[in-house]
Order: sequence, then structure tokens, then C-alpha cells
Amino acid sequence: MNRLIFLVKEAFVSLRRNILIVAGAILAVFISLTLAFGALVLNEILRVNTLAWQEGVHVIAFLWDEGQGGVAADGHEVLLDEVRTWDETKSAFYVSKSEAWIDYQEMFAGEDELLEIDPTILPASIRIELVDISLHESVKFRLKQETQVVRRVTSAADSIEQLQNLSDVLNVLGIGLAIVLGLAAVVLIANTIRMAVFARREEIGIMKLVGAGNWFVRVPFLLEGLFEGIVGALLAVVIVGLGHGFIVELLSTVADPESIQVPIDFLVRQSILVLLFGAVTGAVGSMLGMWGLLRD
Repeated sequence: MNRLIFLVKEAFVSLRRNILIVAGAILAVFISLTLAFGALVLNEILRVNTLAWQEGVHVIAFLWDEGQGGVAADGHEVLLDEVRTWDETKSAFYVSKSEAWIDYQEMFAGEDELLEIDPTILPASIRIELVDISLHESVKFRLKQETQVVRRVTSAADSIEQLQNLSDVLNVLGIGLAIVLGLAAVVLIANTIRMAVFARREEIGIMKLVGAGNWFVRVPFLLEGLFEGIVGALLAVVIVGLGHGFIVELLSTVADPESIQVPIDFLVRQSILVLLFGAVTGAVGSMLGMWGLLRD
């Protein structure tokens, strides 16, 4: 126990002597892991957001008013029944003009200037959830053939596909940042340890003269590197953990941002991995810093 306490004290002596260089190494780990962890969290936000859309309405067909312009009195109901028989359709429901006005009022509550419209201009619609989001083009094409009943067709599928593409890019970006910036942090930690070894070379020589083994000499420097890596990673975890809610609110594309909160278990798992990555970065940097200087 006394030996362990001595080694820890030696590590902190080295940290205190090179405080600015140590701060630089911690900052490098912090920046690299914050960017990498942030990219992973942003990717998770997009994934959850995409799932929220995929579980809702994918295609909306806005309809001409019944009894006008050649639309039969039961034209909406006939089209709804037909849509429900399509293989691409998981479910479909009808939204009347009065229900559309209620939705409009809820959507723009508090925006008085937007509520000063004639409710009758809002069209009825058929809202469709697809079996597979990739089938949206086929359904849109079929609806557009019903020109006598269908006024306009819209779909969230294009936006969903854009989110999925962005999610793939962020996956690659997160991995790339972790590798490139992680290597930069390893190099900086290695240089920090190397400078610490040079600064204490006389002390190290004396320790060896009195019988200290190489690993006894190395452990304080290894602990120094671990400290730098873990502290940098811990700062990254705290910053991303506190700031992810703001990112959710900023990027939310659904009505209720709370519905796409990043799962806590995801944050916990990723935080543990970030801390482990920080520790490995510190350990590898320490070993590289001591390479060739403290040989058996």
C-alpha cells in the first residue's frame, strides 16, 4: 500500500511540474472525444427522429371538395377504401375539412395572424402509413393518377431518406474523428510524458542506483498518462451529456421534442466507451512517451 501511495504521489508531482503541457494534453483528449461523442449523439438523435416519422404518416393526399368540380358525393370514401386495399398500405385514415381546421388551430395556436383565414379553404385529406417507407414513390404515383379527386400529394419520405443519409455520414464522421483526433491526442500525451521523463532523468537515475526496477519507475508516468486521458474523456462526457438536450430541441423535426429524447441507456453506454477510450489513449500515449527512454 505504501508503495502504491508513493507511485501515485510521484505521478501528481510530475503533473504539477508540467501543468501547462498537461492541460494541453487534456484539452486535446477533451476536444477529440467531445467531437466524436457529439457526432454519435447527433446520429442517435437523427435515428430516433427518423423512427418517429416512420411510425407515423408517410404520405398525405389532399382532396378536392366532394360535390364540386366533378367529384362524386362519396368520392373521398371510395378512394379511401381503395387505398386501404393497396399492398403498400399499412393503414390509412380520413381527415375531414373540419378536422383539418382543428389540427390547423392546434398547430398555430398563439399565431393570431395565421388563424385569421377562412376554414373552408383547408382541404380534406387521406393520410397513409406505409408498410415500407421505400414504397412511397409507388403510392404517390398511384394517387396522382386520381386527378379528379386528389388535389396534391405530399410525403415525408424524402426528408426521412435525407436524415438516413445524414445519419450514415455522421457514423463515418464519428469514427473518423475518434481515430484522427485520438491519434493526435496520443501523440500529444506521448510528448508530454517524454518531456516529463527528460525533466526527471536525474531522479530516475538515482532511483535506479538504489535498486528501483524499470516498472517501478514507469508506473508514475503511466498513471500520469491515464489521468490525462480519463480527465479529458470525463470532461467530454459531462459537456455532451449536459448539452445533448439543446441539440435535440434544435434539430427536432416532430411536434414534440420530448418524444425523441436520446435514451439514457444509450448515453450511459457511450459514456463508458468514451471513458475507456480516454484511458486507452492515455495509456498508449504514456507507453509511446517512455519508448526507448526507460528500457530494461
